[in-house]
Amino acid sequence: MEPSPNAWRNDALLKSRFLPDYPDDLQVIVHDGGPRIAEAPPELVWARVNGTKKEGLFTAIVLNKPHGLKGVSEGSSILFMMKHGWEHPVQVRDIYLQERHDWTIRACDKCGFDELFDPPSALVAKIFPNLPTDAKMDAFTSFCPLCSGVQVVSHKDSDLEE
Repeated sequence: MEPSPNAWRNDALLKSRFLPDYPDDLQVIVHDGGPRIAEAPPELVWARVNGTKKEGLFTAIVLNKPHGLKGVSEGSSILFMMKHGWEHPVQVRDIYLQERHDWTIRACDKCGFDELFDPPSALVAKIFPNLPTDAKMDAFTSFCPLCSGVQVVSHKDSDLEE
């Protein structure tokens, strides 16, 4: 059964976030990547939701021009996720989602955010530039993309996950 048009308006994760006069518009954190990859910090923009991919994952169009970002602009189509307890929805990219299911991301020690802005493979390459190409990373730490706290990221196949 197809979801009804504008089903996101009644989604428990988003329902209270829309503007009364613009029932598809809400604020989303957008970015060019996390603190190790991107030069500019994340920004909060207005976006118009236009689709639901699956629970907690939505599509939208950016409504205003970000100030310092290069990869997101007014009119950009974005994918974003929302979880219970988050202050704002957060932009994600397909490459991140493809890698995400193989990793456990422990909540930030400062703010509790439990996602990354970058795919783990990009972070491993940036943090460990001299790692042999055939090496397998079991775990690493990264800076939280929202508050610069610390997150522990471990591969689900590692001994650390037992």
